[in-house]
Amino acid sequence: MEKIAVFVNDAEHALRIIQPMLQGAAPTHWIIVAAPPTLTRHIGRWVSHAARQQWLERWSTELFGRLEPVLRGVPGSKVEKMLVKRPLNEVSERLQARLGTVRLLDARQPRVGKTDEPVSAAQPPQGKGAWAYPVAATAGLSAVLTLAD
Repeated sequence: MEKIAVFVNDAEHALRIIQPMLQGAAPTHWIIVAAPPTLTRHIGRWVSHAARQQWLERWSTELFGRLEPVLRGVPGSKVEKMLVKRPLNEVSERLQARLGTVRLLDARQPRVGKTDEPVSAAQPPQGKGAWAYPVAATAGLSAVLTLAD
């Protein structure tokens, strides 16, 4: 049975990536690795630890509730759930040490203007820098303003 660890931070985005893999698939051992989005420093300063934990629990319950039934749809498949903290490199190394050969699937939704940390040491770095999206947006707005004249 093949083992696939899916790193997820948004259920809808992950489903778009996983759905094509499930058509005609053999039974698989899925490990859903939930990597919650980090709170900004402005929010984190005003939210108590208990409120953070409560939000994290609601977020993970909703995420697992959306993904688990879809992955269990293939007869004979197993689903394991994990809620992890960073760094993700260490998480993937621990998974490989515990389970042996594991295929890593990065199904995290990219954030605008930020580069995500790699899932494993073998993952190539993202090519876009922090200024790629703001420059593209500015160039697009400039083109619209030019055409409007």
